[in-house]
Amino acid sequence: MRIASLVPSATELLFALDLGDSVVAVTHECDHPADAAELPQLTRSVIPEGLEAVEIDRAVRTHTEAGQPLYELDSERLHEAEPDLIVTQALCAVCAVSVDAVRTVAEELPSRPSVVSLDPTTLGEVLGDALTLAQATGAEAAAERLLRDASDRIDRVEAAVNEAIRPRVAALEWLDPPFAGGHWVPQMIELAGGEDLLGRPGERSHTVSWEEVREVRPEVVVCMPCGYGAERSAAEAGDHREELERVGARVVAAVDASAYFSRPGPRLVDGLELLAHVLHPDRVEAPPPGRLIRLDSLIAPALR
Repeated sequence: MRIASLVPSATELLFALDLGDSVVAVTHECDHPADAAELPQLTRSVIPEGLEAVEIDRAVRTHTEAGQPLYELDSERLHEAEPDLIVTQALCAVCAVSVDAVRTVAEELPSRPSVVSLDPTTLGEVLGDALTLAQATGAEAAAERLLRDASDRIDRVEAAVNEAIRPRVAALEWLDPPFAGGHWVPQMIELAGGEDLLGRPGERSHTVSWEEVREVRPEVVVCMPCGYGAERSAAEAGDHREELERVGARVVAAVDASAYFSRPGPRLVDGLELLAHVLHPDRVEAPPPGRLIRLDSLIAPALR
């Protein structure tokens, strides 16, 4: 089987299901695992690189309000890939090529590929996508192993934080303007032993004001700008130091959102473990280096 993946999270899941050798083309954002980055790329973003966060938000809003796509699909390269299966999504208009555009192009391909759209809104649905892809590819045994491992790890986190006092948490998926994390993030916070003050489980992220963040009085602020690694998340938090100081949280952390929170793939379980450590460092061990940057001493030195 020849598979074209038009979503980074789907690419990760395909490789996790031992289907990497069947993946023949991916998106320009597919960077995990490393082998995926070497494959032909089928997309490009129409948003210029190097913009500040507020400029990115403005550009995205301008395009979406005008009904213009944020990504362009290389139809010729997709034609050359001759896929039997195309994996895409319709969940987020700013995350991938439009599923309608994908279906239109797929109908014109000689290979007549099947199109599978993965659109999870909760952690359970993210993991359930492993079964969806397994049924489409015959990878049921690999999916069972993946789900068994994920379930065991989630159970260990829940056991570790059981009966612990739940800190009040604000998860910010963007900082300029601030967005409260949505979809699977509120559920991850609950499983990690926290109380999400702003997010709505299973629902989209939404804008909030810094005043609203202050009013809910979070003890922990997790900066997880969509698509950013830990260092860029930390830099973005530094740019909003004054706003974060006024929030008054005792813990401020920047995380690798791109890898462990933004993408609805198997690494969300790593994100859950990371989050549990942030909320309960005495109960859950620290993640490997590079995934988390604590900013308490820089953002709120008076609270340490």
